[in-house]
Amino acid sequence: MKYKLLLLSLCIFCTANLFAQTHTDEIGAETDNDSYLLQGSDRYYTDGYFMYFRHAMRVKDSAKMQNKVLGFEFGQKIFNPQTGSIADVNGVDHPDFIDRPFAAYLYVGSTMNYLYSDESNLKLSAQIGMIGPDAYGEQVQTYVHKLLGFYKPSGWEYQIDNNFVINLSAQYDRLLARSSFADVSFTSYVNLGNGFSGAGIGPLFRLGNFNQLFNSISTQSTASRGTTKPLLHKHELFLYYNPIINYVAYDATIQGGLFTPKGPNSMEITEDKEPFILSNEVGVGFTSNRFVFNVAVIFHTLDDKEMVQSHQWGAITGLYRFK
Repeated sequence: MKYKLLLLSLCIFCTANLFAQTHTDEIGAETDNDSYLLQGSDRYYTDGYFMYFRHAMRVKDSAKMQNKVLGFEFGQKIFNPQTGSIADVNGVDHPDFIDRPFAAYLYVGSTMNYLYSDESNLKLSAQIGMIGPDAYGEQVQTYVHKLLGFYKPSGWEYQIDNNFVINLSAQYDRLLARSSFADVSFTSYVNLGNGFSGAGIGPLFRLGNFNQLFNSISTQSTASRGTTKPLLHKHELFLYYNPIINYVAYDATIQGGLFTPKGPNSMEITEDKEPFILSNEVGVGFTSNRFVFNVAVIFHTLDDKEMVQSHQWGAITGLYRFK
């Protein structure tokens, strides 16, 4: 009898542990900042905050599709020139220091991620938001600098004017080749809207313990109702490298409003965007039973023709899985 009870307890534990690896919902946040790289810089894309909620939906045709994830997000991005203060030691502003415009982007968005058995996925996104003073970039940067004892920002009176933004995007990924400890995938995206328009392509290299693209950090698909195909690993822990060639058709944080004319009293300073940007992202992804983490460093070439140097920042993402 004791052995039967022991065996039953063991079965219950193993079964619970098995099902505990699948969670239908996850919630979390991401923070981006150039100060994470400990270089003492405060320039260009200098700060970003994002909140995420994702829910795995039911999959009807499991032979074709392994996962389907609905997502909601809220975020803010803050940009400034080569420095967040264009004032000299006498407190006099020098607008000629503005080699990339002051700008902020505040938005809410939704995503639908379709993840297929052949390890391809299509992620569709929509965002609405504001670029300009109503995105509260000056207020947030001033508060953070005061809280941390940094310098007082100056020059935000020259920021990009208010523009209401509607943006659509599509991302497509597909596995190309895999060995037991490494794989390579094709990644691509297209953006269309009055805020950001363009496209990009590049490879994604992973090294370590990773799962298929239908249930991985790499495709934002760690929320799942379970798959008909067994996962490669119970937990993910891998290094990755993702170089992307980006074509920029329009960027309202640099060029100003696409359809909104500059007002007669506007102090807005805009620049000319670079049509092609090379970005390199290097990072590590990790999942436990409940938690998902991603830490990355991103290197960007020049965003506009006036920028005096390239820029880089760190990104830290943490998610909690439940249900």
